[in-house]
Order: sequence, then C-alpha cells, then structure tokens
Amino acid sequence: MTTNRTKTIRILNDAFRRTWLTGEVLMTPGIGSLSIESQSRIAEAVQTFDAFTADNDPHGEHDFGAVTVDGTKVFWKIDYYAMDMLHGSEDPADPKVTKRVLTIMLAEEY
Repeated sequence: MTTNRTKTIRILNDAFRRTWLTGEVLMTPGIGSLSIESQSRIAEAVQTFDAFTADNDPHGEHDFGAVTVDGTKVFWKIDYYAMDMLHGSEDPADPKVTKRVLTIMLAEEY
C-alpha cells in the first residue's frame, strides 16, 4: 500500500534524479574510468529510467535502479541525509531537512 508520504518521497526522488538540481550527484571511480561519451550515456539512462517494478522498487520510492549502457551494468541509488550531511535525514519526505545524494556506480562496485 502506497502512503502519501511514500508518494511524496517518490516525487522528490524522481524530480532530483531527472534534473540533478536538488541534491548532489556522485559517480564512483569505476564510472569515472569510462569514456566521457559512456558517462554521458549513463547519465541520460539514469535520468530517464522509468522501469520501476515491485521487484526493483519494493517500497515505491524510486530510490534505486539498474541500467545497462554500452554493455556495462550500472546501478544508481538515492540516499537521504540531514542538511549537515553528517547523518541520515529524519524525514526524507521533507525537502527542508533532507539532502538527497544520487550515487552512480558500476554494478561490481556495489
């Protein structure tokens, strides 16, 4: 069952993932070792990802995904931090107290 809180988190996560405007984006060393062209295609694949299912998104928050780009399996995930970035957010549904961090990594780096 999806709650209003879950819907709010999902909306905030989708907006961030699609635009990268409301949080921080980190790419792991494995992603950084790829060509700029591959990195660009990976970024686009993450931003346009919409293949959420009950299997890959059991909580309905759109906070994790997997894509394959140029034959490379890539995972992405969104974590929720307090604004000071020292600990987790107390309420990921409240953008006033939450800093979202999107990490994009090679599957083997997970």
